[in-house]
Amino acid sequence: MKKLKKGDTIKITAGKDKGQTGKILKVLPQDDKVVVENLNLYFRHVKAANNQPGQKTKLPRPIPVSNVALICPACKKPTRVGFDASQKPKVRVCKKCGQVIKNDTK
Repeated sequence: MKKLKKGDTIKITAGKDKGQTGKILKVLPQDDKVVVENLNLYFRHVKAANNQPGQKTKLPRPIPVSNVALICPACKKPTRVGFDASQKPKVRVCKKCGQVIKNDTK
């Protein structure tokens, strides 16, 4: 079980967007990275083709998991994530307030 999931709200702790919050769009577990909506944006230059002009589009790029902190839905603070295996199934727990972190994206 991973500590971050799609739909979680996170705060960026390092990098050019430090201090900003956003929602996770995609988790890349092989690379230990997450893609956050409207953060860590870069320009992608698209060539002109089929009578359409060339343009610059903004795309979100992945951010390393070590540069983000989950925002607890209960206490609204950036926190680390723990696990409680005594419950079935195993659940994620906020390290600051001890509340269970639910994922509502199913």
